[in-house]
Amino acid sequence: MTYNHAVGSAMPRSGHISLCAYPAPALSVRGGRGLCVSQPRCPRGWIRLRIVTAEYSAHHLQVLEGLEAVRKRPGMYIGSTDSRGLMHCVWEIIDNSVDEALAGYGSRIDIVLHSDGSVEVRDRARGIPVDVEPRTGLSGVEVVFTKLHAGGKFGGGSYAASGGLHGVGASVVNALSERLDVEVDRDGKTYAMSFRRGEPGQFAGPGPESPFTPFEKASQLRVVGKAAKGVTGTRIRYWADRQIFTKDATFHAEELEQRARQTAFLIPGLEIAIIDQRGEEIVETSHRYDGGISEFADFLAPDAAITDTWRLTGSGTFTETVPVLQAGGAMVPTDVERECEVDIALRWGTGYETVTRSFVNIISTPKGGTHQAGFEQGLMKVVRSQVEQNARRLKVGAGEKLEKDDITAGLTAVLTVRLPEPQFEGQTKEILGTPAVRAIVANVVAKELAERFSSSKRDDKAQTALLLDKVVSEMKARISARTHKETQRRKNALESSSLPAKLADCRTSDVEQSELFIVEGDSALGTAKLARNSEYQALLPIRGKILNVQKASISDMLSNAECAAIIQTIGAGSGRSFDLDAARYGKIILMSDADVDGAHIRTLLLTLFFRYMRPLIEAGRVYAAVPPLHRVIVVNPGSKPNETIYTYSEQELHTLLAKVQKSGRRWQEPVQRYKGLGEMDADQLAETTMDRAGRLLRRVRVQDAEAVSGVFELLMGSDVAPRRDFIVTSSDRLDREAIDA
Repeated sequence: MTYNHAVGSAMPRSGHISLCAYPAPALSVRGGRGLCVSQPRCPRGWIRLRIVTAEYSAHHLQVLEGLEAVRKRPGMYIGSTDSRGLMHCVWEIIDNSVDEALAGYGSRIDIVLHSDGSVEVRDRARGIPVDVEPRTGLSGVEVVFTKLHAGGKFGGGSYAASGGLHGVGASVVNALSERLDVEVDRDGKTYAMSFRRGEPGQFAGPGPESPFTPFEKASQLRVVGKAAKGVTGTRIRYWADRQIFTKDATFHAEELEQRARQTAFLIPGLEIAIIDQRGEEIVETSHRYDGGISEFADFLAPDAAITDTWRLTGSGTFTETVPVLQAGGAMVPTDVERECEVDIALRWGTGYETVTRSFVNIISTPKGGTHQAGFEQGLMKVVRSQVEQNARRLKVGAGEKLEKDDITAGLTAVLTVRLPEPQFEGQTKEILGTPAVRAIVANVVAKELAERFSSSKRDDKAQTALLLDKVVSEMKARISARTHKETQRRKNALESSSLPAKLADCRTSDVEQSELFIVEGDSALGTAKLARNSEYQALLPIRGKILNVQKASISDMLSNAECAAIIQTIGAGSGRSFDLDAARYGKIILMSDADVDGAHIRTLLLTLFFRYMRPLIEAGRVYAAVPPLHRVIVVNPGSKPNETIYTYSEQELHTLLAKVQKSGRRWQEPVQRYKGLGEMDADQLAETTMDRAGRLLRRVRVQDAEAVSGVFELLMGSDVAPRRDFIVTSSDRLDREAIDA
């Protein structure tokens, strides 16, 4: 097939071109595509031809210079462009000030969230260097904020250990900012410089919308004032570029406060203040802690302690081959001896949750790394050895072996290591990759923890014995849960079941529709069986008050008949092995008498669910039935049948009686007061408490797990003194007439 040479003469070397029998000016070639600009559609009968070439050569390659790569691929440097990436930028700036404090310069950092959306970080450290860097001929300030992989943390002696390693943090934030202003106090002067999307220049006014003039011949580090004698520091304020970040990306003051508190724990004596000016009122919070990571571990712990907070410290050396810049400019591989310092604070509590925080040079590593792997390795080695040595006392069988989850149940640990130039996986520094750190941490943990277990001190002996008991109990609970996994499923025609004999199960296999009523006493069970809808309502009676699991150990809880029956009936396991998807019922309804004993039983049951089956509460699947307190029969005049009305509180009863009296009617005396569910007949119980059409249920929710945990520990825990104080101070709130309500 041929084509008009005048049309085809503009054909590019590669890409696509469309050809048609139309005069040459109609053809436009853009970016390797031929576009017919005169005729959007070819007339009927004309031919449009597309030719695709497969050539790929060096002229197709793009080389991104300077900060262009950061703006083109921001996720590589800050993780994402949503709120998480926005917060990462803040901490890239803050961490530079923190590194100064870690090196012993500056004792306060201020973080200001301005109302215009900008963020300002101020410190009183040494200040960014303002003299000229000899290779680039630029001031130190411009080098730090415009050159990738430039800084004082490449082993030059400015920092023994720091969170900054790659020299890209400040320059990345600058590249992703619509405007960035920096002021430095050094040598009795205040220097200033501004940038727009990484380019140095000068703004005509405040804010990023002000006219901007970039420097053309040479950049200028302005002297804008005088600094007091001996005063040094840095102030950085920037406006995030909304061309880069998503519209809903925002700074979270709560996350900033959490990170500031964490950093203050890690550097005793450092004060970090957050000033939030975005609302109607200025909110300022400040954090400073002198207790270090021991105080941090106590702060993080969600449960009552069974051991003191133990401190494990030590160090080790390793050799690492790194390229070292020589005087002539060549990079020569050199063996360098490094020292790794290890400092760990840990304690075990009565619960089963594990709280671990790991840090490298005070930079958080939420995804762990070699240091955390070494910590777990040393921990398992020592505890397994101690259990084997005490197997007879602990009644551990030959086939029973500890797993990591058994040992870390109830553990709260803060792990910190400090070493020069650690290897991280990526700029976000979430995982430590230095291989030698694993063995060093494992050796320190094994040595220090073994000394604790072999200590002759009375407190150490008592605490290590309690710890071993707890670890073995966790192991037995896990093995028991695994053994009974099959029997916890809903029975069917092909499967036998070992569900509790006293369970009156329902017929439906639809979990969402099914309901389990935990009923107080056998007398109430008899009435409830007649009142229930056996298609979807199951009944499990409990005898009296169950075990207070807040005080008891896991093994005591599992050996308690009532607790075991509840866990077995629900069929989802308990504690760490709990599986919400395996639960056999969509609703768990606690149905107890409307008196003090009933309230106590309900509290004991809620303690069991909160400690060992908390996902049920978090999913909103636990309810408390609300049986009525009174039954009032209102006498109607004439042949009109009498009216039965139920009330659920004393106040509601008095209001009803006053209303009936005002209408000129009367009621049958005495008004029936229900002390227990067994006093109702089946029709009354069904109508008021079990029938979906007319019943009232209270859903149990957990909005603040930490606060709820504190309340359970206060009311149900082993420590009597705080509970006694609570009762004494709250006695004036008691309504004696409402005791049975």
